Amino acid sequence: MKNYEYIVITQEMIDEANKLIDKVKVNRTIASKIDTLTGILGEFAFAQYMYNDWKKNRVGENKGDVNFKDIEIKASAFPFSESLNLLVREDYAKKRKPPFYVQIIIDVNSNKADKIEKDTKAYIAGWATAKEIDSAPKKDFGSKLSDSGGYKCFYIQIKNLHEMNTFKKDYYNNVKSN
Repeated sequence: MKNYEYIVITQEMIDEANKLIDKVKVNRTIASKIDTLTGILGEFAFAQYMYNDWKKNRVGENKGDVNFKDIEIKASAFPFSESLNLLVREDYAKKRKPPFYVQIIIDVNSNKADKIEKDTKAYIAGWATAKEIDSAPKKDFGSKLSDSGGYKCFYIQIKNLHEMNTFKKDYYNNVKSN
């Protein structure tokens, strides 16, 4: 197994995320009771990883836009496993083309978890480009609430993503060239 970096979720992060849920919740297919919380905490974890400060995020300011400049965070709450996937809904991939997607897995104790506790690890699992997403296979993965999610997702297994130790260099090279 690869060595995956992670951020430990703090109570302060959870408290702040809970305050933001109503502001950022999107009316769409709900895959679990903690979808919105998972997404917010994923963005917080990435900000901590990238900027060494989880408060350097755009949660609440970026509705309908990518999460960070040129970076879309995809967060899931599952027991961590390399067999999990970076999923990008087909309809989303058609609307937006952020240069980078980063997968965060919040390592909860069950596929049916309905809360995220402090000291939970948020694994920064890896990254892919929009071009790699567009050429990935598609499948309806369903949801934690039913067998069908009603939409297809492009998917790349976590173990096949680029490792995070290459991300900052590639990201900053991309920013400089644009």
